[in-house]
Amino acid sequence: MFSFVARRLAVAIPTLLILVVLSFILMYAAPGGPFNSERPLPPEVLRNIEAKYGLDQPFWKQIVNYVVGVVTQFDFGPSFQYKDRSVNDIIAQGFPVTLTYGFWSFAVAVIFGMSLGIAAAVRQNSWLDYMSVGISIGAQVLPNFVMAPLLVLVFTLWLGWLPGGGWNGGQWENLIMPVIALSTSYMASIARITRSSMLEVLNTNFIRTAKAKGLPMRRVIMRHALKPALLPVLSYLGPAFVGMITGSVVIDVYFSTGGIGRFFVDSAFNRDYSVIMGITILVGALTILFNLLVDILYAWIDPKIRY
Repeated sequence: MFSFVARRLAVAIPTLLILVVLSFILMYAAPGGPFNSERPLPPEVLRNIEAKYGLDQPFWKQIVNYVVGVVTQFDFGPSFQYKDRSVNDIIAQGFPVTLTYGFWSFAVAVIFGMSLGIAAAVRQNSWLDYMSVGISIGAQVLPNFVMAPLLVLVFTLWLGWLPGGGWNGGQWENLIMPVIALSTSYMASIARITRSSMLEVLNTNFIRTAKAKGLPMRRVIMRHALKPALLPVLSYLGPAFVGMITGSVVIDVYFSTGGIGRFFVDSAFNRDYSVIMGITILVGALTILFNLLVDILYAWIDPKIRY
C-alpha cells in the first residue's frame, strides 16, 4: 500500500504541472487581456502595467516564474483585478466559506442518500421503495440552479423564516438553504447508486447463507452487505466531495455567501489569470487527494483488492 501511495503522489506532481501549463495556454488563446476595456489605455500606460505584473516577458518565462513561485513559496501571485490583494488572500477569504457549506452539504447528501438507497433495496417493490425512488427522482430533476430560487421564494419571500442571502459568520439560518440547494442532486445520485449496488449484493450467495443461518436482517445489512455495497458509492463520493467543497457558482450567486465559486467566474470574465490559476490548482490538488483517499478506502473495505 505504501508503494502505491508513493506512486500516486509521484504522478500527482507532473499532473498538476500539466494542468497549470494547459490552463495558461487556454487563457492566452482567448482574445483580449486582463487590462483591456471598452476605453483602451494609452500604449505607454499599458506597457508599464504589463511590466509590473510580468506580462511583457516571453510566454515560457511567465510559466516558469509562476511554477517556481508556487512550488518554493506557495505564492499564487497578485490579482490583476482586485487591487492590493493577492490570490492567497482571495482563497483564504472564500475557501473557508465554501468548505463550511460544502462539508455540511456532503454530510446531508451522504446520510440521506445512503439511507434512502438502503431502505429502497431492503424493502424492494414496497411503498418505501417507491417513496425513496420518487424522492430521488424529484431531487434529481431539481438541480441547484432551480432549487436555489425556489427556496428563496418559499422560505424567504412567502414564509419569512430564513434570510435570503448573506453569510453572517456561518450561522445556521444562513446555512440551511445553501446546504439544501447544493446537496439535493448529489443525494439523489447517491441514493440511486446505493440502491442498485445493495440490490446486487443482497442477491449474492453469502447473503443468502447469512439469512439461512437465522441472522437478524439488521445484522445482515450492517455486517455483511453494507461494506461491499459501498464500493460503487465510494467511486462517486470522491469527485462529489471535491465538487461540493470547492464551491458552486449558483450557491454563491443566489445566496451571496462569498465563496470561491463567484471569484472563479468573475476572474474568468475579467481575465484575472492569477486567480483562475490559483483556484484551478486548488481544485486539481483536492481532486487528486480525494481520489487517492478513495483508492485507499477501497482496499480497507474489500481486502481482496491489492494494488
